[in-house]
Amino acid sequence: MPESFASLYPAHLSTLCERADHALAIGGFDSLLIAAGSPLRKFLDDQDYPFTVSPHFKHWLPLTDAPGSWIIYTPGGKPKLVFVQPRDYWHVVPQAPSGYWVEHFDIIIVRSAADALTELSGGKRAVIAPIEAMPDANNPPAVIDYLHWHRSYKTPYELALMREASRIGACAHRAAEQAFRAGKSELEIHLAYLAAARQIDAELPYASIVALNEHGAVLHYTHFDRTPPKQSRSFLIDAGASAAGYASDITRTYASPQAAEFQALINSVENAQQGFAATVLAGQSYPDLHIHAHHVLAGVLREHGFIRMSAESAVESGVSSAFFPHGLGHPIGLQVHDVAGFQQSESGGSIARPDGHPYLRMTRVLEPGMVVTIEPGLYFIDMLLADLRDKPVSRDIDWARVDAFRQYGGIRIEDDVVCTEGGPENLTRDAFALVE
Repeated sequence: MPESFASLYPAHLSTLCERADHALAIGGFDSLLIAAGSPLRKFLDDQDYPFTVSPHFKHWLPLTDAPGSWIIYTPGGKPKLVFVQPRDYWHVVPQAPSGYWVEHFDIIIVRSAADALTELSGGKRAVIAPIEAMPDANNPPAVIDYLHWHRSYKTPYELALMREASRIGACAHRAAEQAFRAGKSELEIHLAYLAAARQIDAELPYASIVALNEHGAVLHYTHFDRTPPKQSRSFLIDAGASAAGYASDITRTYASPQAAEFQALINSVENAQQGFAATVLAGQSYPDLHIHAHHVLAGVLREHGFIRMSAESAVESGVSSAFFPHGLGHPIGLQVHDVAGFQQSESGGSIARPDGHPYLRMTRVLEPGMVVTIEPGLYFIDMLLADLRDKPVSRDIDWARVDAFRQYGGIRIEDDVVCTEGGPENLTRDAFALVE
């Protein structure tokens, strides 16, 4: 790996301890308890859904398979890990903790989640846990608001893990593109992606979107046709990878060699996307960048002959929103749609979305250490286009050209970008360059 996680981890842990000290002082608590969580049982069944560890738990250590376990932190003391290693011959038992981080924790191994509860400290505790792990978990808002706010600012250790997640994702995206070029089905492309990432579906940070042709118009398409189409005209893939619980989120759109006009539209969207990524700078309002993206993409629609109105008119009338109906992006890190995207301060509060843009997932001003996605798109969505046809602005839309592009579905280009003290660091582009 290009960076030493072992060398970066101690400073990361020290930062988390300092943040916890402040959060506990604000809330008036003596200690912080964080549950890893437990698998959720399927309704009327004796099987569980795949286990997903709490983001608060994996923030402290690179341990994603520890159901029933707990972290205990008391200011001034060494963090403790109560690790559940059940006596079980039905399932693979989690191995005893090892690696670069274990020396920084006092580790207690127990045999059940119930045993773990007996090891938890007393006093006035701030407990971050689902109700399934501890029915009386308080999840104090003052503590969580503070921790969420500061989780926006990634440590060097976290950025190293996100670079690794981006590298894995870029490798897998290349394999998926090759499968598309070879005429494979959506399911076959998805399997090629998993094989290259060396991760199963449950390990990916989110369900992959693998969309051929018209399916690219479904923003969260996760169906996976088993049979290849007669002609693969276009391919949109939105898929990420994980590294010790940190996510990458990457989207690319491809055209077949016969779809030259669609490729030209992809190129224009990508050029616009790179311009937006270049403005991930300290002090940049993310909502303002989102509105700017609407104006630029409206210009792309005009340039390619879909609309005859000005870019300003397209944005004001809502025409741009019919072709670009989602937000420009979101915070990313321990969660794909990471926390505190709307938060007003470390004390909580919320910053409203701009009017007319209900799906924007971030309203804060960018600051060094934040990581956001930049994912503009243009789509040909039947439902939204039908709404446009009934409006007066319909006369300024070339419907024959729009209809000709419905067979391609849509375009989305997405990178994960770090806001720094200087210029932005594009984790995704750097990862693809490394793969090349």
